[in-house]
Amino acid sequence: MSSPPSIELRSTVSFVGIGNMGLAMVGRLRDLGWPVAVCDIDEAACSRARELGAQVHASPLALARAMPTDGLVVVAVVDAAQCRDVMWGDVDGADQTVAPCHWRGLGAAQALQPGQTVMWCPTISPADVETLAGRLAVQGVHSIDAPMSGGPARARAGSMSLMVAGASEVVMQHEPVLSALANPVFRLGERLGDGARTKLVNNLLAGINLVGAAEVLALAANMGLDMSRTLDVIGQSSGQSWIGDDRMRRAVAHDLVPRAHMSLLAKDTRLANEAAAAAGFAGPLGARAAAVFRAACESGLSELDDSALLLFLQQHGQSR
Repeated sequence: MSSPPSIELRSTVSFVGIGNMGLAMVGRLRDLGWPVAVCDIDEAACSRARELGAQVHASPLALARAMPTDGLVVVAVVDAAQCRDVMWGDVDGADQTVAPCHWRGLGAAQALQPGQTVMWCPTISPADVETLAGRLAVQGVHSIDAPMSGGPARARAGSMSLMVAGASEVVMQHEPVLSALANPVFRLGERLGDGARTKLVNNLLAGINLVGAAEVLALAANMGLDMSRTLDVIGQSSGQSWIGDDRMRRAVAHDLVPRAHMSLLAKDTRLANEAAAAAGFAGPLGARAAAVFRAACESGLSELDDSALLLFLQQHGQSR
């Protein structure tokens, strides 16, 4: 990747959605001297961004009105309904008791100009990426399909990964921002939706690995083994997985403060299985992993860290 432009030549990067990942990306860019603007419904998150030196806007519409003519807005919300909300102030007729519209009449799209770019970072379906990008393309606004992986600590350090799909000239235009935010940046081609497809494949495997790690650690406890020592062995043996070690270390320490809510992997594994069905594929593990995350959420753990899967299996995995 090329060297970033000098500080005085850097255009403001705009963020809609500054949860754990969005705020970490804002902090990363501010550490490097980039001007940043943000918008979020969470006033506390906005205050933290302001402390980092970001300019805070009252709505996605206000943020879009202030964007430079060749600007980039990074959408870092949770799901497709929130993407439609921040961009158009609607949820495409969806049941708003499930997906409430916070930005009615204040969506960013009505102020976006031809030549500007929206980078979609949530984990959503390929079909949703195509639909969202298509709505913007009508008004000459570009899209980059760029789901992210690695967690807030790596996002703040610039060592998370981005899975990027989109027109080459658009991606190259914003290459300095991409390389500032992530290492590695995976270029997946020009077909919008391939970032989403790759992220869903990755997250399905992450979900399978996490269910497996929680299951065997619960088994180890039932066998009378010390869970920390068991993790030490697994971490240096054939059963090792990054997500398994990361999450189970937290679970053993009873640290369930959410870095990644249980509901996120429930969503992601569901979307991955829907994408698999659309591709005509049915594997032996994906649907089972999704069912475990769904059951954990239904048991009341949806707002805890996904490491709480160990607690769920210890409570519900006893022999019957």
